[in-house]
Amino acid sequence: MNQTSNEKDWLVIVNPNAGNGKGKKDWTRIAEIFSRKQISIVHQFTEAKGAAKDLAKEAAQNGYRKIISVGGDGTLNEVVNGIFSQDTCSTDEFTLGLIPVGTGNDWGRMFGIPLMYEGAVSVIKENKILKHDIGMISYYSGNELINRYFINIAGLGFEAVVVKKTNNQKDKGRSNQAIYFYNLLTSLLSYKNTDADIIIDGKRTSAKVFSINVGNGRYCGGGMRQTPDAVPDDGLFDITVIKDMGKIEIIKSLKLLYDGTILSHPKVDGYRTTNLRIESKHLLFAEADGETLGHTPVEFSIVPKSINIVYGTKIIQ
Repeated sequence: MNQTSNEKDWLVIVNPNAGNGKGKKDWTRIAEIFSRKQISIVHQFTEAKGAAKDLAKEAAQNGYRKIISVGGDGTLNEVVNGIFSQDTCSTDEFTLGLIPVGTGNDWGRMFGIPLMYEGAVSVIKENKILKHDIGMISYYSGNELINRYFINIAGLGFEAVVVKKTNNQKDKGRSNQAIYFYNLLTSLLSYKNTDADIIIDGKRTSAKVFSINVGNGRYCGGGMRQTPDAVPDDGLFDITVIKDMGKIEIIKSLKLLYDGTILSHPKVDGYRTTNLRIESKHLLFAEADGETLGHTPVEFSIVPKSINIVYGTKIIQ
C-alpha cells in the first residue's frame, strides 16, 4: 500500500468480541455510517487478545497516523501500547479516535463520546483534537520487570482484584456492568487491606491501604469517579489513596465513588504528581485501563501531551 494514501485514511481496529460480540455484530452498521459521512477508512479485525497492539504497531510501519479503536477500554489500551511500542515515528504524530462498543467505556465517557454509533462517528467527523498525556506503569510479573502504557486510570489493591475477576468472566463470555458490581461486592468479603509505602516525588508515606488509583482520566469501573478531578492534558497524575476502611464503611462510601466526592472522605488522600512508586511487603496487584497486570513494586511515570485524541466535549480545568 502507498504510504501517502495511508496517512489520509483512518485505520479502524475492530475488536469483534467487545461488548459480548457487539463489535462483530454491529460492524456493518458502523461501517455504513463512516461511508455515509464520507470518512475514508480501512478496517482490520483483531483475532486474539493482544492483537490490537500488534495491528497498531504494524499500522505505524505501514504509514498510518490516524487510528480508530472500535471496542472497549481494553482494546483502546492495546492500541495505545502498539503506538508507544513502535519506533517508526514520534507518538505525537498519531491521532486516536474511539467508537465505544465495550461494557465500561469509561475513557469515552470523559470526552463526551456518545454510545450511539451515529454520534460517535460524528465526533470523528468533527475532528476536534486534544494532546493527551499517557501514563507508564512499571511492574513485576514474578521476577520480570514489565512496562505498560495506559491512557485512562490504573489501580492497585482492591480495584485490581475486582478487575481480575471480571476479566476472567469476560474470557468465558460473560460481561456486563452488573457483573462488575457483583464482583465488587463479593470481593469485599475476602479482601484484606495491605501495608504499603507510597513514594511521591521522593517523599515516602506508609499506610495500610484499601486501594490506590492513578489517573489521567476521571472514570473507571463503568462510571466510578476514582480520580474525579483528573485533567488529561495537564502533565500530572491525579492519585487517590483509600486507606484502612472496614467493609461496612466501604459499602456506605460507594455513593461517593459515583458522585465524584470520594476525596471528601477523611480516610481518602488525594495527590497530584508526575512520578509515583508503590512498595509493599505483601504483594499488591495492579491493573491499567481494566487490563490485569502484575504486582509491586510498581512505579508510575507520565509522558505529557504525547498523543492526539479526537474528543466530543472537553474537560475544563
